[in-house]
Amino acid sequence: MAKEYSGSPKHHQLEAKRKRLSWILGVSGLCILSYIFGAWQNTPAPTNRSETYNRVGCDVPPAGNGVPLSSSSSPSSNTLDFQSHHQVEINNSGGVQKFPPCGMSYSEYTPCQDPARGRKFDRTMLRYRERHCPAKEELLHCQIPAPPKYKTPFKWPQSRDYAWYDNIPHRELSIEKAVQNWIQVEGDRFRFPGGGTMFPRGADAYIDDINELIPLTSGSIRTAIDTGCGVASWGAYLLRRDILAMSFAPRDTHEAQVQFALERGVPAMIGIMATQRLPYPARAFDMAHCSRCLIPWHKFDGMYLIEVDRVLRPGGYWILSGPPIRWKKYWRGWERTQEDLKKEQDAIEGVAKSLCWKKVIEKNDLAIWQKPINHIECNKRKKVYKTPHICKSDNPDTAWYRNMETCITPLPEASSSDEVAGGALEKWPQRAFAIPPRISTGSIPGISAENFREDNELWKDRVTHYKRNLPLAQGRYRNIMDMNAYLGGFAAALVKYPVWVMNVVPANSNQDTLGVIYERGFIGTYQDWCEAFSTYPRTYDLIHAGGVFSIYQDRCDISYILLEMDRILRPEGTVIFRDTVEVLVKIKAITDGMRWKSQIMDHESGPFNPEKILVAVKNYWTGEATQKKN
Repeated sequence: MAKEYSGSPKHHQLEAKRKRLSWILGVSGLCILSYIFGAWQNTPAPTNRSETYNRVGCDVPPAGNGVPLSSSSSPSSNTLDFQSHHQVEINNSGGVQKFPPCGMSYSEYTPCQDPARGRKFDRTMLRYRERHCPAKEELLHCQIPAPPKYKTPFKWPQSRDYAWYDNIPHRELSIEKAVQNWIQVEGDRFRFPGGGTMFPRGADAYIDDINELIPLTSGSIRTAIDTGCGVASWGAYLLRRDILAMSFAPRDTHEAQVQFALERGVPAMIGIMATQRLPYPARAFDMAHCSRCLIPWHKFDGMYLIEVDRVLRPGGYWILSGPPIRWKKYWRGWERTQEDLKKEQDAIEGVAKSLCWKKVIEKNDLAIWQKPINHIECNKRKKVYKTPHICKSDNPDTAWYRNMETCITPLPEASSSDEVAGGALEKWPQRAFAIPPRISTGSIPGISAENFREDNELWKDRVTHYKRNLPLAQGRYRNIMDMNAYLGGFAAALVKYPVWVMNVVPANSNQDTLGVIYERGFIGTYQDWCEAFSTYPRTYDLIHAGGVFSIYQDRCDISYILLEMDRILRPEGTVIFRDTVEVLVKIKAITDGMRWKSQIMDHESGPFNPEKILVAVKNYWTGEATQKKN
């Protein structure tokens, strides 16, 4: 007879499991109690709420001038006590370093396009008007002052038509361009009627004329570039047609055209076509425009049109109005001979033909060409005509301090004559969230379609988090800069708000993603943040700096990057920093001496994420009226 057991094997297994579970729970409980006791010993108890803020170093901004907090969010819920959680002391040594105001002669200082510095350089091909940044010993260690009577700019869309005179006290354009209706002075403000040299009936009517020749409202044209933009009225009036234009013009001695454009809430940069490539990737723009922009398109072996070809998308359009177009009517007013103007137009036609462009139409004051959708036929022609040749060993997106060339930028291979090189784009607005061709074709190593979708979801969460404290939908912000834009997810998440975003991809990034941003229908530029940005002071309302200082803290002095941010930020403008605790503590120690009020917040995923957020607001202050401005 078989031996009987006092219990089943199953019963013994359950009993053993219960003992192990009890042991684990007991040890865990002891660990938790030890952690709580240790944290209690290391956390000094503040006597009141204000003591908490003083200890952390996060002042609550005064109402109306600081970080706007929603009524549903109490300040204490947005403030993180880093001393108790991370044991990092803030400002633990000899006080906060103060940055004095610069003199009023620097009120409109543009470090890398300073006219005084530019005069030291060669005037050939306008080299002296390109970027020439100050050496380290020339960098200013002071804050750029606003004019004495500076006012908060008008909100969009009113800002398109009005700006305060005291913010940009320059009457020159209202006098010099009075007949052309660019700008008028009306009491304490400027008014922008939308006129231009070649559109006396206004920019709206001029754009309607273009729309009769090529489709501006179908969604197929989204990004544009305006060379020699004036006060950017063309770009301003394109916005109502869902077309986003990058407008640029040189740094003016007096007229401050780009400054006026940005004051209006219209995208613009200081820039010039001289010897270096424009700071944009290849195949970026759906449309390029020149309205009497005075660029010698036919000279230097057609180099400037070749550069336009580089940045123009396959199938993109180039629009030219002004000399030499319609020279038979205007030659007397242009004070040039008919022979000279005819020769110039013939030369431009020849360059365009050599680029394999097709002339779409010339009607009244407008001439329009179209770039081919691929280079299959063009390559066949080059075997016969030879010049200009197709570039052989060049990265077409390389554009930071890279000289222009007189060879044609090659397009990606196409298998048939009706295939769009590099991939066709969705129409706007679907284009903003469709997988960009540069990603779907695998041309950017390490970035997949899944990465792209995840990034979009990430930014939806982040912007929802920001909205709790920042009035994104109320018109408080118009000009926004993303200093480290990656795939443009921040701009995409803001697309429903009355804002535009300058997406910046650091020139020394491991992954060049600016082309992706343009394929999504947004605009941006390359930039090395150890140098100044190509804009005037006080031209951005909100700056986003995600991971920027982790990139640059070992490359240059971050105090100069913060001073540059202060230069381009409007009074009462906001900055959002995202970085590690250690980096944010360094940043806060500097911004505390820069008339900024700041507050450290938790990551949107909660307090246990090592990345934190620092929200800072630049205080309102101006220069002294008694200081003489040069």
